[in-house]
Amino acid sequence: MSAGATSGDAQRAGVAARVAAAAAAWRGRRVAITGARGFIGRALWERLEAAGAELVGVDVRGGAPGVVAADVALPGPWQDAIADCELVVHCAARVSNVGSSGDFWRDNVLALRRVIDAVAGRATRLVHLSSVRAFSDRAFPDGVGERHPVRPDGHLYVDTKIASEQVALQAHAAGEVVATILRPGDVWGPGSRPWTVLPVELIRRRRFVLPAWGRGLFSPVYIDNLVDAIVLAAAEPAAAGRVFTITDGVALSTRLFFAHYCRMLGVRGPLVAPTWLVRALAAVGGALDRLAGRDSELSPAAVDYFLRYGSYSITEAQRVLGYAPRVDLAEGMRRTEAWLRANGLVG
Repeated sequence: MSAGATSGDAQRAGVAARVAAAAAAWRGRRVAITGARGFIGRALWERLEAAGAELVGVDVRGGAPGVVAADVALPGPWQDAIADCELVVHCAARVSNVGSSGDFWRDNVLALRRVIDAVAGRATRLVHLSSVRAFSDRAFPDGVGERHPVRPDGHLYVDTKIASEQVALQAHAAGEVVATILRPGDVWGPGSRPWTVLPVELIRRRRFVLPAWGRGLFSPVYIDNLVDAIVLAAAEPAAAGRVFTITDGVALSTRLFFAHYCRMLGVRGPLVAPTWLVRALAAVGGALDRLAGRDSELSPAAVDYFLRYGSYSITEAQRVLGYAPRVDLAEGMRRTEAWLRANGLVG
């Protein structure tokens, strides 16, 4: 075994120990997770449940043990259900490129305020999940860090995620709750709809075409790595009032990332084209899907997300939280392929 491999194994073991200790800090204590049945919420639930936390979830779908069916944008009994929780992790959000401005504000901004109303003065920590898109989908410097200002750019998801950060930080400044904000990159892995399931479905139908000839940068964060970061942030006193960017510490071209799914499907690709053509295809394809009554994320706004040419720094998360990605791209793809095959999404 090489010295580099030994060093990497030691680092992963160190992170694993820190995460285990941070998770164990919530044993026997009440923890609330909004969006508990979503991709991130489910993964976090499993981790904290294994650590012995007493969990209560809130999700519009409900239907699972310990999960209250409720819309967190509306006040209601769900607020009483989480009122005595010591930790709240706010995963619920409208994660989409389509919808009205009112819908996005309601689900991404107002809902967070409702959560804070429920636990203000009682919870010891609120961890709010924002997004790297707070830096904008457009111009930001390569290796951008938390000191760089956020930038509204007219995309409803971007602008409302920025507004949600203001709600959390304002509540922190007012002493209502101790808040920490995480900005995940492109969250992927087994069960991820935007970055695993949907791309695989579109590639199979030969409807997945990357703009800019596939040269845009993709900054993945594997689901288990993100859960590590959430657990670390929830237990770290120095994270109070702070914002942290969380990725797998790498950026690669969109063409290279999605080529892995093409390999799994046994097709050449991914398909690439000039940006103007992909915008036109997305506009027409999305309109046709919606006319047919099908859910669709195809839109010109979705194309912009593949036009980023900068990466994100995780230096602050490493320094303050002790975070480091334990699952690399190769291992994440191995796990994801196994899940896709088990669920019949690839042959």
